[in-house]
Amino acid sequence: MRRTACLMISALLLAGCSSLDRGVTRPGSSATSATGYSETGQASYYGARHHGKRTASGDAFDQNALTAAHRSLPFGTQVRVTNLANQRQVVVTINDRGPVSRRRLIDLSKKAAEALGMLDSGVAKVRVEALD
Repeated sequence: MRRTACLMISALLLAGCSSLDRGVTRPGSSATSATGYSETGQASYYGARHHGKRTASGDAFDQNALTAAHRSLPFGTQVRVTNLANQRQVVVTINDRGPVSRRRLIDLSKKAAEALGMLDSGVAKVRVEALD
């Protein structure tokens, strides 16, 4: 009886630690869909210092391509990024993991940041939406 009670309590504690999946895959996950993903947060960009280095997907980083780093969206996912300050938009492909800073939602290539008009500030509040 005591063993059964301990198992039940353990199961309840583990269930409480789970999180809702919002259609976003976690790094290392085998899921390939990001349908319905939409989130608002801070974007930053990276450029010349990383140009030519390997991304987490294995591609060489090209600061002149329309690419981005995201913590959990599958590689190859195309997302629309909207700068909420000026409503400029750009479509980028996720090919890297990041950003390192937990305060940021996405790291953009220099080309994408330029399209959004955020080169001078370095950061911008954005909405990120996965495209079908």
